[in-house]
Order: sequence, then C-alpha cells, then structure tokens
Amino acid sequence: MRIALLAGGTSGERAVSLNGAAEVERALDPGRFQVRRYDPACDLAKLVGDAGEIDFAFILLHGLNGEDGTVQGMLDLLGIPYQGSGVLGSAIAMDKYLSKELYRLHGLPVADCVIIRPGEGGSLQGIVDRLGLPVIVKPVREGSSLGLTIAGSVEELQAGIETAKKHDRQVMVEQFIKGREITAAVLGNDDPTALPLIEIIPGEGFAFFDYTAKYQPGASREICPAPLSPELTAEAQQYALAAHAALRLRGYSRTDMILDEAGRYFLLETNTIPGMTATSLMPQAAAKHGLDFPQFLERLIELAVEDRKTQR
Repeated sequence: MRIALLAGGTSGERAVSLNGAAEVERALDPGRFQVRRYDPACDLAKLVGDAGEIDFAFILLHGLNGEDGTVQGMLDLLGIPYQGSGVLGSAIAMDKYLSKELYRLHGLPVADCVIIRPGEGGSLQGIVDRLGLPVIVKPVREGSSLGLTIAGSVEELQAGIETAKKHDRQVMVEQFIKGREITAAVLGNDDPTALPLIEIIPGEGFAFFDYTAKYQPGASREICPAPLSPELTAEAQQYALAAHAALRLRGYSRTDMILDEAGRYFLLETNTIPGMTATSLMPQAAAKHGLDFPQFLERLIELAVEDRKTQR
C-alpha cells in the first residue's frame, strides 16, 4: 500500500506532528507499506500531482488546517482514503464550543461556559458572577492547550482573553472544575470499543496539563489503566463512546474529562487526531488493550478502508 504521510503543517502543533510522523514511519512495516512524506506547509501541489499514485493518506496533523476538516475535504476531492473522521466530524470536534453544545444535547455533562465572539463586549465581572473564580480561558479552536490560561481575578481574566485571542477570534471562558484529569479513547466505526482509561497527573510546577506538561519528558505522570473503580471506569468509557457518536466521528477519538471531588465527570473536548508517538496517550491505551504501536496503526488503516467500502 502506497501511503502519503501528512505531517508538519502550519498550526502551533507543527513540531508535535513532525515528531509523531517520524515514529509512525518507523513503525509501519516496509514490507506492507511504502511511505512518502508530505508537509502541507509546502507540499500541497506535489500531493495533488501524486494523487494517482497514492492508495491511502495517514493524516498526522494537529490543530487548524489539518485536524479541522480542511485536509480531509481536499483528500475527499482527490479520492484518497484516510484514517479517522471526515470533514463534518473533524470540523465539529475542532470547535470546543460547538462540541460542548452537542454534548449537552446528548445529555453529556459539561461545565458552564461563556463564549466571547469578535466585536462583542460584555462585562468581565458579569462572567465572574456567573462562573465564579478561577475560570479557564481558552481559544475555541486550538489544540495542545495552546493559548489556555487559568484566571483567578478579573485582571487575569482580561489578560487570558487577550492571550487566547492570539490563537483564535473566538474565546471560551469556562467554569473551573477541580479534580482528576481522565482521558478515554475510542476505537472503531459503527460499533466502537472504549479502550482502557488514562489518568494524567501534571508534575510539580504545572497548574494544569499545558503544552510543556504534555510534551516535556518527565513533566507529567500518565497512569494506564487509570486507578478508578469499575463503576467510574465504565461511566467514563460510556461518555467517550457517546461523545464519539454525538460529534459524528469515525475510526478513533480521545475524549478528555475531569472527575471532580464529588465523583462527577465533566467532558472537556474530543480529539480526532490524537498524538501518535509510541508513548502518546492513545497508543498507550491501545497497548493496554492488546495492540502494540504497529498493530494500532494498521488497525486505523483497516478501519478507514472498511469505512470507505461501506459508504460506497
């Protein structure tokens, strides 16, 4: 199979994408897969020109212009199958506020929030009166916690909004939920399977699981399977499956959530192209499920090929 490995791109997660692509390329069996690398930042014309020689595209792009449906739409036009979700699901999941609205419609628990759109005013004190302090301030469409801050005062809220606006025109201010960070991965198409849960514990000096805590070796602890009761484990897995369906996702996804001190879950967001090194969160969960890294990658390709056949 001739595979176009799409990595790099123009988002703030470019370095993460390139690191993951190197591991994916090493893990794919050269006896079964012929891999060509394409960087959408500079290789789009080449990708279009080579389309007739490509059997499959493995998308390893995170954030805007990669995880948000744009590249998926181009590949659809070129007739090249790819792993994961299509245009609609990718675009929905990239928008944290729209995802939250769909979670709510499907009865899934979420923290209260306020959306700030371009040109809209509004009282910061009013936001604080509604949500309390501290609050989470984040760009609506961004990944890897880029542009995300915790605000403990009106002044910090104003600064956090300005930081988030450097990444997106829309900003979401969300109620802060104190608790344990849990991530739940899903694998499959029409009848997906929930994988073992992972608990993420940021290291000392990190207020939350920010970009550095995510990618600096040793900055955080990741426990898989998460040390939770069978009841709490099943509940989180069911929420991940429900989120996967609500957002119209295919193939795989990973939903992040907080388990508060009262034992209640609150869904944060769903990733449609999770990190893809051998030690990334979803590959860790797949390994506990019985799929080592090469097997997991091959399963993603198989699911995509199966899905394309059923859609014809």
